[in-house]
Amino acid sequence: MPELSPRRRMLPTVVAAAAILALVVTAVLIVERAIPAAPAPRVQDPAASGAADVDCAENDPVAQELGNGATWTMCWRVDAARGLVLEDVHFTPPGARPVQVLAELSIGQLEVPYDTGLRNTEDITTQGFGGSHMMSLSETECLGDRLETYVPKIGDGSVGGGGERRPVLCQEEVDGGIAYRSDDGTGAATEVARRTELRLATVSKVGWYEYVSQYSFGSDGTVRSDLGATGDLSPEDYADDPAHGWPVGPGESDYATSHSHNAVWRVHWALGGPGGQVVEQYDAAPTGEQGPRAPLVEGGLTRISHEGTARAADRRWWRVVNPDVLNEDGHPISYQVDLGATTPFQLTQDHHHTDGGSDDAAGYAVAFTEADDCQLFATSNKEGTCGAGVLDFAQDGAALSDVVTWVAVGFHHVARDEDQSPMEMHWQGFTLTPRDLTAQRADPPPARQDVNGRPSPPR
Repeated sequence: MPELSPRRRMLPTVVAAAAILALVVTAVLIVERAIPAAPAPRVQDPAASGAADVDCAENDPVAQELGNGATWTMCWRVDAARGLVLEDVHFTPPGARPVQVLAELSIGQLEVPYDTGLRNTEDITTQGFGGSHMMSLSETECLGDRLETYVPKIGDGSVGGGGERRPVLCQEEVDGGIAYRSDDGTGAATEVARRTELRLATVSKVGWYEYVSQYSFGSDGTVRSDLGATGDLSPEDYADDPAHGWPVGPGESDYATSHSHNAVWRVHWALGGPGGQVVEQYDAAPTGEQGPRAPLVEGGLTRISHEGTARAADRRWWRVVNPDVLNEDGHPISYQVDLGATTPFQLTQDHHHTDGGSDDAAGYAVAFTEADDCQLFATSNKEGTCGAGVLDFAQDGAALSDVVTWVAVGFHHVARDEDQSPMEMHWQGFTLTPRDLTAQRADPPPARQDVNGRPSPPR
């Protein structure tokens, strides 16, 4: 997929904008006559309300009603390589029916290259987050419910060694801070509420590092994926100069080698049901014109119809859409991929896709591929002939419908004195934000339930 230029999707003139606005107004009138009541999202049981009825193969489902009445329901299991895998993820807004959001969510690779060039690990495909690397949880690691599952002692259990049931998944309902606050301007009423989140987490020890795979599901429908790192600095990895490390011992000595945590997550969508997904990229850029108070900025969407990669840029985001499922305003439901803070990177094994291996032509912030059960890892994928990694998966440029999004988030770790010992937790991750999943916020207060569209001017 070629890099998308923002100028290709900007409205060329104010005259064109006015013409398009007239067409939009006409279209809206037609839509209002054509769909007097927009269809509700597809659900497993259209007559049901409340938590989704999911059928899990390995463990009892996780079902959590949050403080505002919203409910998240999903299956979970532990994979020998990927660790925690979430499946069949559903969100139920307060008083509404369940809508499926994801078919599967997991980490797809964690690469840790050291700045000296002397060492690199691929922790997911070499050692894995499951099996003996997945830690049992105590009350200190988990203030909520500690859920058990069978964990093989060696790999996936296909080789001897047996296994045991252990408490490895933490399920908590946690406070998420202020959900909203709005003063009506008269001083008579202030709408304010806090939000809660369902938080699921496991801990995996790989080498000297200990990783927390954490997923947070908000009462507004957001999904947050995070990887936390703690443990200890590797005693084998110390540099001789400040160009490759940071002094953590007395004086100018003991330079702990700087290194990267290059994480890629695999997000298999099933928004509103399996298949039928559409991918779009949003870009906005200044037009070069100046308005009365500020520069003019124009933005728009470009359809990504085939497999490929994309890079981050200012005012850029992506969304996965189900055009056949509309909210009550008649808008197609979608989720937005928000990267937040990240260190750009190119996975080491992707260097062979460039001519000299010295530039970052193979790097990506997100990639979109058509789902394939054997395409599980961002690099070092070992399943048959389906490709070694994301760039191979996308090489044939297949049309997108059953969409998998690969999200790459990097963290460059320059050690500090405070990292000894143990190391304070540091985090990297991304957010999936609902966009038009519901016609209004999932839980409007009674006084604001009629606010939909342009509000009436205050009296």
